[in-house]
Amino acid sequence: MRKNFGAKPWTYPQPVFIIATYDENGKANAMNVAWGGISCDTEVCICMGDNHKTTENLRKNPDFTISMADVAHMAACDYVGIASGKDTPDKMEKAGFTTTKAECVNAPIINELPMTLECRMTSYDEETCHLFADIINISADESILTDGKIDPAKLRPIAFDPVNNAYLECSVKVGNAFKDGLALR
Repeated sequence: MRKNFGAKPWTYPQPVFIIATYDENGKANAMNVAWGGISCDTEVCICMGDNHKTTENLRKNPDFTISMADVAHMAACDYVGIASGKDTPDKMEKAGFTTTKAECVNAPIINELPMTLECRMTSYDEETCHLFADIINISADESILTDGKIDPAKLRPIAFDPVNNAYLECSVKVGNAFKDGLALR
């Protein structure tokens, strides 16, 4: 027997993105976004309200970064989603985050988060809150690489559990994509 819940924003896993931008004075700001993902090849789609400092910043500069929230920085990643850059101008410092300018876009990379997508916004719809952006580059700290590739066991990304308002760790390999299903042919 199944239970119906109606239309909800529930999928598993929901990545926890930390969006970083510069304001008009070049000050870094970040926010936590749980409703986003790859929409097409090298394009991301994010549902982000119009009332955020980050949205203000993107109206002036379409470049931003997306860092993957991780277990090691979970509390700081949660904090930048709770505190508003409008009311808490030192929220990056309070979170313990430092930044470096990205190589391919005019946006900050959060040094403490080891995997970052450098993005450029292509559109934002104020009515639907849908933001689309091209991925220009992906960078990863060598500390999370194994054989030159990103190793989820080292990255230890977290996902948002929208049903229980919790964070889940997503780093245990359970199979081989495009291989294990071949046994059923």
